[in-house]
Amino acid sequence: MHNTSLDLARLSAMDTAEALRLLKGVRDAALSGRRPQVGPRTDIDESWQRMLRGGVDPDRDRRAGLLPLEEIERRRLSSPLLEVLPVLREGLVSIAEAAQHIMVVADAEGRLLWREGSAPVLRKGDGHGFVLGADWSEGLVGTNGVGTALVTRRPLQVHSAEHFVATHHTWTCAGAPVTDPRDGKLIGVVDISGPLSTMHPATLALVTSVTKLAEAELRNRHHEALDRLRSAAAPLLGRIGGRALAVDGNGWPAAVIGMAPPGRLALPKAVRAGRLWLPSLGMCSVEPLPSGWLVRVDENDAGPVAPGRVVLDLSRPRRPSVRVSGGSGSWTYELSPRHAELLYLLALHRDGRSAAQLAEDLFGDRTRTVTVRAEMSRLRRHLAQVLAHRPYRFTEELEVEVVAPDRPGDLLPHSTAPAVRRARAA
Repeated sequence: MHNTSLDLARLSAMDTAEALRLLKGVRDAALSGRRPQVGPRTDIDESWQRMLRGGVDPDRDRRAGLLPLEEIERRRLSSPLLEVLPVLREGLVSIAEAAQHIMVVADAEGRLLWREGSAPVLRKGDGHGFVLGADWSEGLVGTNGVGTALVTRRPLQVHSAEHFVATHHTWTCAGAPVTDPRDGKLIGVVDISGPLSTMHPATLALVTSVTKLAEAELRNRHHEALDRLRSAAAPLLGRIGGRALAVDGNGWPAAVIGMAPPGRLALPKAVRAGRLWLPSLGMCSVEPLPSGWLVRVDENDAGPVAPGRVVLDLSRPRRPSVRVSGGSGSWTYELSPRHAELLYLLALHRDGRSAAQLAEDLFGDRTRTVTVRAEMSRLRRHLAQVLAHRPYRFTEELEVEVVAPDRPGDLLPHSTAPAVRRARAA
């Protein structure tokens, strides 16, 4: 173990040259396999290990081809980030200019779609390849505030020689991921970057706060869309007997009749009008509505057929999913980071885990059972017939397969759960 670990407050208290010398010493030790007196921060250390496994050259500045202007514009127009760009600009651009920084907004692949701020710093960014259409994914350019935040799904500041590639050591950046509350998908990263001398520990808190405001704006727009769907569906539901509900394209209910309001329905990626089996409701009839679907539960259905096989696919770090197969056909559901962790832990422990055991696995704290129970309740609503409780487990008759990434170190890279970190290190 390292005797001590770096932190941003300590770095910011040093002058630029001193901080750079310290960080270069830590990085050089890590690259040579030595154990320094002062260790890198955990997220930085794990990113460096991913770079070493992936063969990223620490001394070579790698760049991919830039996206054509037409492709940049297409991605801009199709990105949910476009909806919150005014929020990001209002919260960050003027401050970035005053602090000699620039704001960049990248999509979920790490491609830079927007950048604004100090003109001199924009020109310096050009020299680093920090330009529109550039690919700043971690696997290409090494540890950085855009690509590494996409992998970890956590806000991250990367200062000087914490960048894996040496040519970025004159740069400092702070990036925070943005998640769309409507479907839980990671949609991009907002990053504030600038020359090494402009580093400030409060930058990360600022970027994180503004991205939370952006997510809140998306949430407000979602509620407004549900209100419009509710107004359109209410007269129709009033004429229907039995159980029915109106949901938006992401499965969120806007109006319900004949049943208790359910949570979000796990809809297939491509919904079509007709008969459809849904895990939480059984066989249903589905009809299109403006910006949504009318779902009527088949009251004559004998109930959902018990599934026989579950495949937990963790091979794509950014898009974990679970595929359920059985007598009703097959079903694929994209998982949130927390739900991916929980299903992985339950797949490891087929005999089941109590809430306290899962809390220990996830947080290293057996008392955090309220959080575990709330997440398991949400997960079981999506995966009826698959998960049992007391203890939490996959049902006994299921065949469960985990498709892991090729390298154990790439397992759920966003996860800070002690049990997952132990599996990554194995």
